[in-house]
Amino acid sequence: MTTLYGIPNCDTVKKARAWLTDHGVEHQFHDFKKHGVPEAALDQWLAALGWEPLVNRKGTTWRKLDETTRDAVADAASARALMLAQPSVIKRPVVQWADGVSVGFDAEAWQPLLIASPT
Repeated sequence: MTTLYGIPNCDTVKKARAWLTDHGVEHQFHDFKKHGVPEAALDQWLAALGWEPLVNRKGTTWRKLDETTRDAVADAASARALMLAQPSVIKRPVVQWADGVSVGFDAEAWQPLLIASPT
């Protein structure tokens, strides 16, 4: 099953959830605020995507971090530690598809994934 990770009040997550529903994609929602970031899943995302696409450097959480903390995020290990401590710094949504993982919402890029993800 497709799993969408994020926070429920994020506009992009809302759009992504609606898009999946509108396209008949059965999915479950994993709320970072309620359930945290699953470490095993985070490790898979890091292996598949690298750490840079996962860190949302444009978001409020990132901007509120002190400069020393932001500067310390320089590799996968430091990014992982920050994402576990501050889940809101993860770019959203992260979607675990049947055959891979994506970050961010892009309807055009998601369209081909419908074929690979059973509903």
